[in-house]
Amino acid sequence: MAIILRTIKKETLMTKLLPLVALIAASFSALAADFPLKDKPITLVVPFSAGGPTDRVARDLSEALRKQLGTSVVIENAAGAGSSIGAAKVARATPDGHTLLVNHIAMATMPALVRNLPFKVETDFEYLGIINDVPMTLIAKPSMPANNYKELATWIGQNKGKINLGNAGVGSASHLCGLLYQNAIETDMTTVPYKGTAPAITDLIGGQIDLLCDQTTNTTSQIEGKKVKAYAVTTTKRLTTPALKDLPTLAESGLKDFNVTIWHGVYAPKGTPADVLKKLNQAIKAALKDPEFIKKQEGLGAVVATDKRIEPAEHKKFVQSEIDKWGAVIKAAGSYAD
Repeated sequence: MAIILRTIKKETLMTKLLPLVALIAASFSALAADFPLKDKPITLVVPFSAGGPTDRVARDLSEALRKQLGTSVVIENAAGAGSSIGAAKVARATPDGHTLLVNHIAMATMPALVRNLPFKVETDFEYLGIINDVPMTLIAKPSMPANNYKELATWIGQNKGKINLGNAGVGSASHLCGLLYQNAIETDMTTVPYKGTAPAITDLIGGQIDLLCDQTTNTTSQIEGKKVKAYAVTTTKRLTTPALKDLPTLAESGLKDFNVTIWHGVYAPKGTPADVLKKLNQAIKAALKDPEFIKKQEGLGAVVATDKRIEPAEHKKFVQSEIDKWGAVIKAAGSYAD
């Protein structure tokens, strides 16, 4: 008798739960069909300060996405802790496709850089595609006596222990490039972290620091204006941007296989409905073909993604490979962001 009663109770519970499950499924189906909601903007969370390179990329993307999705797309800056504050905000957001993250290579470096990360990069996000690649440039203060990279390498050898290498903060692109550069030339420098790229470049121009390795989105105008000295780019091939086309690569300057390119990608909270993710990925791929978006990115020295990484599965696979690559470099350097 007891067995029969337990069976009846179990069947009664399932009878009550089935309508609820059906209602939840129907709600998600309706959400996908109605996405994006006309009375709710899509928010692109940028985990860095306004005016920085990732912010500029996100603002260009927001306009291109607005055209594709037919709704307003707004930017929200949530900076701090190596971009983990903004990323955590998106990881905790309602998975309805209306809150997205635009982040750069920090998605691959946070696991090694940030203690007690409140989420898992590999499992707490839906991957929506890589949108661009941004080369880096090695630049120096205007009073630097070296006139080419060979002379710069000689100057570095003569001034070991006295060189100040700036960056835009722990976890920034310039920080990562600086770490890899020091490893490549087997020379330790005094790293000087700033709260953003702007103050770092200001001090470089003023001669308070000696060197900086930063994105073309930040350095191209300074190089064009001859406010800093430029020595090399970090890509495997020379760039075609007019202001940078004469700069050699670090690889051809003697640092074999040196290659640092900062990429940006888009992410949604885990659990976002598959149909919504599909719509977002389609909108992103269309935005990457928008002539105005391409023109703006080229003006920043960035290259709009056209390869297989624009697909979610390939995006995720690529980030995992970058986590493996940068984890070893960061741990060897002992750098952390609290």
